Amino acid sequence: MMDVTHLPLDLAALLALAAGLGWASGLRLYTTLFIVGLAGRMGWLVLPEGLRLLEHPWVLGAAGLMLLAEFFADKIPLLDSVWDTVHTFIRIPAGAALAAMVFGGQGIEWQTAVALLGGTLAAGTHLTKAGTRAMINASPEPFSNIAASFGEDVVVLTGIWLMFAHPWLMLALLLLLVVLIAWLLPKIWRGLAGVVRGLSLPRASVGGSS
Repeated sequence: MMDVTHLPLDLAALLALAAGLGWASGLRLYTTLFIVGLAGRMGWLVLPEGLRLLEHPWVLGAAGLMLLAEFFADKIPLLDSVWDTVHTFIRIPAGAALAAMVFGGQGIEWQTAVALLGGTLAAGTHLTKAGTRAMINASPEPFSNIAASFGEDVVVLTGIWLMFAHPWLMLALLLLLVVLIAWLLPKIWRGLAGVVRGLSLPRASVGGSS
């Protein structure tokens, strides 16, 4: 059983941070790493011991470079879907790892539990984002893609602020988000299946007519 007596008094703040980092990793992993690490490095925030690694100059430099790459890749139609596909194998484990790092030193039970929480939130957010972008890319115009990308930038930055400034509000919003993702994901994937069928029908017709 988890021994809560060894945890800081503000358990809600730790849970909001762990869950929030998992969620944010599914949308903007490198933005999350860079902003949180920079805030700790500059003394704007006091990070849990397990997250102090993000303050290291080498980690900040690498996260900053990847942030720039992701910022531009995410706004180019089709390239954003390729980027999302590759990062299926990066964002989800990173979300789990960051959540566990929040509870570093608090016992393997807590770290395992929050790693599962962070990884699940990262997976749900990532799959929703990737599926939505794939549907948007079926449209020939690029503006909806760019608008969606900038919207995600704003949402992630707002979420990072809420993790630290209003943890209870962040937890409530994440709970609503889980419900929304559970409702939305099946619809997105059904929509994607329809798009794929629509693209394959003309080819089938051409093959049949010949």
